[in-house]
Amino acid sequence: MNDCKLSFSKYQEKDFDNYYSIVQQDEVMQYISGKGLTLEQAQAKFRSILEQGAAEDPLGYFKVYNEEAVLIGDCKLVHYKHNSALLEIGYILKPEYWGKGLGTIICQKMLTLADEVAPAIDIIGLIDPENKASKKLLEKFGFATIFSGIEDGLPTEKLLLKRS
Repeated sequence: MNDCKLSFSKYQEKDFDNYYSIVQQDEVMQYISGKGLTLEQAQAKFRSILEQGAAEDPLGYFKVYNEEAVLIGDCKLVHYKHNSALLEIGYILKPEYWGKGLGTIICQKMLTLADEVAPAIDIIGLIDPENKASKKLLEKFGFATIFSGIEDGLPTEKLLLKRS
């Protein structure tokens, strides 16, 4: 595994430009929304991220920086919108950081947070079934597929980590 040190901090109001720099990229969002977000879509999503982060502290959405303090992506650990008895894990990286083991570090950090906050709650990860790298990453941590089909109009595969 990559021994690079990453830092994580929750999104704040002043971070919209950082967020938008990630989610406007088609390549980054291809497996999430199908394409990059428009400015209006990103603003609406960012507002919900800030609200969710405030309501669920210490859970929420986090900016991820590398050792050089460069924003490389973001991640989340939140209550799952379709079943609040589950936590949902998620992560996105800018394309230039793909394939470097950073997803593993990010996933481990979010699972550690889950252990601290709610050790008995199961965790779900939602991916596009075509995103083989994300599936492999979640399976490495013990997640198993529980659903594959269309949800909210998008191809979706749900993987669950049973902890209870």
